[in-house]
This record gives sequence, C-alpha cells and structure tokens, in this order.
Amino acid sequence: MSQYQNDIQAIASLKTLHGSAWNAINPESAARMRTQNRFKTGLDIARHTARIMRADMAAYDADPSRYTQSLGCWHGFIGQQKMISIKKHFNNTDRRYLYLSGWMVAALRSEFGPLPDQSMHEKTAVAGLIKELYTFLRQADARELGGLFRQLDAASGAAKEAIQRQIDEHVTHVVPIIADIDAGFGNAEATYLMAKQMIEAGACCIQIENQVSDEKQCGHQDGKVTVPHEDFLAKIRAVRYAFLELGVDDGVIVARTDSLGAGLTKQIAVTHEPGDLGDQYNAFLDVEEVSADSMKNGDVVINRNGKLVRPKRLPSNLFQFREGTGEARCVLDCITSLQHGADLLWIETEKPHIAQIGGMVKEIRKLIPNAKLVYNNSPSFNWTLNFRQQVFDSMKAEGKDVSAYERNMLMSVEYDDTELARAADEKIRTFQADSAREAGIFHHLITLPTYHTAALSTDNLAKDYFGDQGMLGYVAGVQRKEIREGIACVKHQNMSGSDIGDDHKDYFSGAAALKAGGKLNTMNQF
Repeated sequence: MSQYQNDIQAIASLKTLHGSAWNAINPESAARMRTQNRFKTGLDIARHTARIMRADMAAYDADPSRYTQSLGCWHGFIGQQKMISIKKHFNNTDRRYLYLSGWMVAALRSEFGPLPDQSMHEKTAVAGLIKELYTFLRQADARELGGLFRQLDAASGAAKEAIQRQIDEHVTHVVPIIADIDAGFGNAEATYLMAKQMIEAGACCIQIENQVSDEKQCGHQDGKVTVPHEDFLAKIRAVRYAFLELGVDDGVIVARTDSLGAGLTKQIAVTHEPGDLGDQYNAFLDVEEVSADSMKNGDVVINRNGKLVRPKRLPSNLFQFREGTGEARCVLDCITSLQHGADLLWIETEKPHIAQIGGMVKEIRKLIPNAKLVYNNSPSFNWTLNFRQQVFDSMKAEGKDVSAYERNMLMSVEYDDTELARAADEKIRTFQADSAREAGIFHHLITLPTYHTAALSTDNLAKDYFGDQGMLGYVAGVQRKEIREGIACVKHQNMSGSDIGDDHKDYFSGAAALKAGGKLNTMNQF
C-alpha cells in the first residue's frame, strides 16, 4: 500500500476518534495535502538530499561516467523552473542538483544593492536563499501533484490506476543544493553559526574556501589571500559539528582551495618541528637568508634548518609565496582537507584545462585514492578562446599547418566555420564527461549561468519590444515559444499557486467556495 493510501486510512481513524466535530473533514483531501507537503522542515530536506549525494558519490566511485551536474540559481523561481524543465525533458532528477553561488548572493540578493564577491553581503542572505529555493521546489511538487489529483478525480478504470501510480511514484523536485559559505564569514564560531542556519534551511552540502575571511575575493580575481591549514581545518570541523548537532549525519563538506591563484598569506603558520603542517605551509613563502647583523627594524624572521630567513612582506603587511608554487600548495591543501574531515574538493583554476586539473588530482590520489572534485565550469573563463587555443597548440605540436589562424584572434567570428573551431566545440561539449573520467571530477557546476541568461533574454526582449517589433517582440520572442515548447509558466496563474488555492477552497468551503479557475479565467486560453 502506498504512503498516500496509508495517510487516508490514518486520517480516517483520527476522524472517527474525534467524532462529529470532524464530520466535515475529508480524509482523502487531508492525505492529498500531506502528499503535496512531503518535506515538513528544512532538516527533513537536508537529511533526504544528503542521502542522495552520498549514493551519487558511491556510484561515481564505481563508474566515473555517473558524474553529477548543477546550475547556479539566484532566486527560488529560477531553481524551480530549472527542475521543472529537467523533469519534463528527462523524466527524473537523477544526478542533477542546484548550486547556490555566493557571487550571485552578493551581486543580486543584498540589501546594499549589487556588491562584489567579497563577503560584504548580509550573512543571513545565504540561508534565506536556501529556504527560498526549497519553498519554490516544494511548491512545484504541490502544483504537479495537484494536477494529478484533478486528473484522478476525472478518470476511471485503467486510466485511474495509471494516474494513481504516478502519484504513488512521484519524483520530487527537491534535490541537493551545494551551498557556498564563502570563507566562513568570520572565525570558526561564526562559521558554525552560519552553517547551522544553512543546514536548518535545507542545505546538505556546504562549500567553504581557504581564503582569509575579511580579505575574501572572488576566485577569478586577483588579490586572494589564504590562511594556514590549521585555521581552515578548524572551520571544516565547525561545519561538521553543525551537521552532527542537527542530526544530518551524512552532511557533505566541500573544501575549496584558492591557492592556485593566491600568492599571498596573512599569517605565518605555527610550527613545532620540521616537516609538520605549519612548516610545510611556511616552506612555500618567498624568503631570503639573513644574518643577525643584516636584520632591519621590525623584521619578521623564521628559523629554518638552523638558518634565519626573512619572508617577503608587502606594505599591506601580507606575506608573499614563491612564484610557481600554486599547484603544489593546492595539492597539499586538498590532501590535508580530506585527511581532516572534508568529503569533496574544489580547486579554483584560471582556465578549464583537463591536463592541469588531472595532474593535481593524480598527486592527491597517491594518498587519497577516492579523492573527488567539485569543479566550477565558470563563466569567468572564455571557453571559446581557451579551447580554440588548446586545439591550436595541439595542432601545432602535431606538425599541422596552422598558418590560417592567428592564435590571439581565435575568438573572431571568421573562425567559426573552421576545422579548428569545430574541434574546439567538440572538446567543450565533452569536457564534463572527459574530465569526470580523466581528472576525478564528480560534480560539474556553472556558478552564474542564470545571471547571464536573465541578462541576455532581457536584452533581446527590450531590443524588440521597444523597437519596431512592438508587442510582436514579446509574442514571437516569448509567449509563442512558451506555448509551443510546453514551458510551464506560460500559465503563470497556475504556476503561482492559483489551482492549489482553488483545491484548498474546495476542501475548506465545499460548494460555497469562490474559486478563480472557472470558465472566465483567461488562463484557459493556453
């Protein structure tokens, strides 16, 4: 017997227990409302989606072709429409998540207005967006099930049984969210409190980076400053304690390293003996040997193997790493994080290059054989130019004639219909599958795609509507496509919950209900 049928029976028993006072309560109506509200709290969601992620991680370990994907969403409606589209096209939500980008929270969700990605937005905005996303995903469940219930009431015989099966086997729109906690928004206690808010809102997976919290920069900008490993590990532990306190025992932590593009540190690590973690961190500093006589006023010096060395300190009071150490620091960061409680890795790179990513993962897997990455397929990369240049370099290395191409001009439209461009596009198309297989990438995400699609679609509409196309700019460019492509929100009243409200009015008031979905509702035109 399905949960839906069990709920009908359970509520019918309650109705009998309460006698005539409950005469107007219809057990089937109440069971429908329960089915439409499967997840009662954010913690219910976090526990459910954590189990999904853990199962997907195990499946990837067995078969790297089973990688996962997500798109960054900056509003609940965007996340909802993404999942409705996925269910429409693929009939399930398997291995497809949502990503919550700190960049988009800063740029689009702060009461201060648009901000750079430097952790200046309100801390509560992140948890607020998680809650909003899941509110819209739960509403998508309620809307879809409501339609099935109406079909059930109108059907008979085998058709009715088929619809009942769809209800019993309903695939929820609620999927894992990988949520960005930036650098933790303060000390480890602040990170713990912030993580609790995010988990209570529904987050099963939290991504945290090893930058200095009050110096945080976007991963694709200059000026990044990292912290010693022990500082970062304290924050990883803080997130784990938050998961455990709230009973989300399968919670997932993604440890992100920005060391590849970060040439600075704010602190010299504490070290007790040669070769310990602090000593390994300090070994990457750009230093010069000094003597007691040559030391200047205020110098900071380190005793390294019996010699005094002076780290290069900038006017900002930050210390500089040696050039060319980024990849080695990334590898050490990743190994250390996995050895101290992280589940997945994130290496922020400056370009999408499988060999570069795979080379670092190979080193990590010498110590952690099942190390897996979350990778940012970033809009900050010029994918077209990067891959055309990769193909150009490959062709040149193979001795092929590349005289028809100017390497620095490969973004030009004049190259679009060339052998090189077609080869580059094919590499872009297969990048996720290839890097999942060759570079240990379990999860592929695009951080800011819906930011860019909103801008692009709005530009197209504004150009046509305010130009000579007038109303045809909207009708041909938007509504006609919505109708023909089956976009759910063409019935925007239905999408906003009008039909759900009508169902509830019917439950509460019966024949006296004043419902919106009658014959005069213009939504019937679609």
